Amino acid sequence: MIEFLVAYPLVLLFTVASLGYLLGKFSIKGNSLGVASVLFTGLAFGAIDPRLQIPEIIFLLGLSIFVYSIGLSSGPAFFESYRKNGARDILFTLSTLIFSGIVASILWLLFDFSAAMITGIYSGSTTNTAALAGVLDYIATTYDSDQVNDLTQQAVVGYSFSYPMGVLGGIIAIILVEKLLKIDYKKEEESLRNDYPVGGKLGSKPIKVTNAAISGMTMRDLMKEHQWNVNFGRIFHNKRWALVHWDTTFEVGDIISVVGDEEDVMKVVQELGEIANDSFYYDRSIFDVRHIFVSNSLLVGKTIASLNLGENYNATITRIRRGDVNMLAKPDTVLELGDRIRFVAHQKDLQALSAFFGDSYQEVGKVDLFSFGLGIGLGLILGSIELSFGEHFNFKLGYAGGPLIVGLMLGALRRTGPIVWSLPYSANITLQQLGLILLLACIGVRSGTAFVQSISWEGFGIFLASAGISLSTAFAILFVGYRFLRMPFSLLLGMVANQPAILDFATARSGNRLPVFGYAMMFPIALISKIIIAQILFLILSS
Repeated sequence: MIEFLVAYPLVLLFTVASLGYLLGKFSIKGNSLGVASVLFTGLAFGAIDPRLQIPEIIFLLGLSIFVYSIGLSSGPAFFESYRKNGARDILFTLSTLIFSGIVASILWLLFDFSAAMITGIYSGSTTNTAALAGVLDYIATTYDSDQVNDLTQQAVVGYSFSYPMGVLGGIIAIILVEKLLKIDYKKEEESLRNDYPVGGKLGSKPIKVTNAAISGMTMRDLMKEHQWNVNFGRIFHNKRWALVHWDTTFEVGDIISVVGDEEDVMKVVQELGEIANDSFYYDRSIFDVRHIFVSNSLLVGKTIASLNLGENYNATITRIRRGDVNMLAKPDTVLELGDRIRFVAHQKDLQALSAFFGDSYQEVGKVDLFSFGLGIGLGLILGSIELSFGEHFNFKLGYAGGPLIVGLMLGALRRTGPIVWSLPYSANITLQQLGLILLLACIGVRSGTAFVQSISWEGFGIFLASAGISLSTAFAILFVGYRFLRMPFSLLLGMVANQPAILDFATARSGNRLPVFGYAMMFPIALISKIIIAQILFLILSS
């Protein structure tokens, strides 16, 4: 069997990937390694026989696809965060990551690690595979073959031993700081409800107007006064159904369809009247509800308001499902490929709306290989440019940093003329998973032998060092961010969550989706920073 895997490295690749992915599904008390278990499966196979190897091109392909896909999906959130909060969040994130680099440097002195080892420990403690890959890329293009193998093994061993503590450190810090600061997640969620779609489920209810005080008031006036985080659908007025618009006036006896989170809808009920029980509310003979996919690439990057749907159709958009997230449709919501839009529309307009938006499930599962290949190509070109900071300090973004930065910019643009850069949500997630699996399988198999040889007191020292880095960084983010910068603790949980297992734990702990927004806002800048800091750490400590 071993001889067969040595002769057929692609069989080895998919064996490691499939077994690792299967093992990653097992959880202990709700926590699992997820796709990272592919790395440890690769280490096990690599330890069996040093002849087991996967071609280098597979590693580079996986790395490029992984980081570029992340850049595309994170670009809009990254630049939106900067627009809203200026430099505060970015400077805070950079400060905490630089702090973690300083801690790593101190531990390098205390434990007498090699530069490659402490860089691997830093990458593992922050569970950042891209940072490790960036350093390995720099090593491969800078040193001769003998040095490359030795330095690569040291970095991967440091990463492998420190990775578990990178996960546990964030979880431990969340539990301890949460108790120290006496966080009230429910109260925090209420204060941020208007800024973030934190509601677990969106639903609709019929409301009967019984409050005479609002009689004659328009929806525009009511929304200005109460700042409701809901959408209005149909209204039954003067014995006929119509769609609610900004100038619609409400009268006693009207029945209105309201869409939103249950608590937000109940706030509207308190002001307007009561929940209606009239059976004719469910009459859809004139206005019906339809879910339509956005598969028309011409609409990507456009806001709902810019479509001017009211001029051509008797229809309104109430909510949008993107991936697993349901969100209220707002005038400034930007459409993306794969969005599933919920319409309330006149029966005669449904077919035309379906044709206008595309409504093809098959199309939203495809990848535009022209734009995807062009984007990665531009990223690789950027990554190959060498930046010189003196006689002995040269730096390249490499296969990790180049595609990531280009992905962020193109993801924020979404399109350039006829070229659509963004990917459908499902296609992007698939590419991220594929790239990461290829990357982790290659790294694991390559370093399996060195990992086994390093199981000793040195491994225990690496574990202690990783605990110091992960715990100190997580404590700094949570305590300083909450106490001194007055940032919501739930959002800070997302900033600490540098690994999916931590994010899942944080989301369950808070009981809302706010950690997901913190993760999306800060992940791109954190990922870039860790890639750069890891390489600077290696360059300085190896000089």
